[in-house]
Amino acid sequence: MLWVKAFHVIFVVTWFAALFYLPRLFVYHAMAEDEVSKKRFKIMERKLYYGIMTPSMILTVILGLWMLWDYAWMMYSNMGWLYVKLALVAILIAYHFFCGKLLKDFKEEQNIYGHVFYRWFNEFPVLILMAVVILVVVKPF
Repeated sequence: MLWVKAFHVIFVVTWFAALFYLPRLFVYHAMAEDEVSKKRFKIMERKLYYGIMTPSMILTVILGLWMLWDYAWMMYSNMGWLYVKLALVAILIAYHFFCGKLLKDFKEEQNIYGHVFYRWFNEFPVLILMAVVILVVVKPF
């Protein structure tokens, strides 16, 4: 089970790295004015989303469910922190898919947001990460 936990943490880290980087690419893409830059950002965003971010999310969820099924559900089913953590993960998955929608908007030249929006949007996963780490480590309730 420690191998499952280790790989879960590895894929959480890679998922979050992508969740931090993709909106940053959106910032620069929204500021780009020349076609060469816009084309480059579209390629980078697509490769990050489909090549790293989505596989990392899928493996994070699968390994997390494995741990939940195998032992954590029995040990922690009466602890509120676990339910809050799972709700935050669900919100993060929704954020992930919203990033995919934004990616599609950029691809189709339909982006409606400016770089300032993306700068703020980029901060959201930081808040989720802080909350999840505190819940998992401290188990406050």
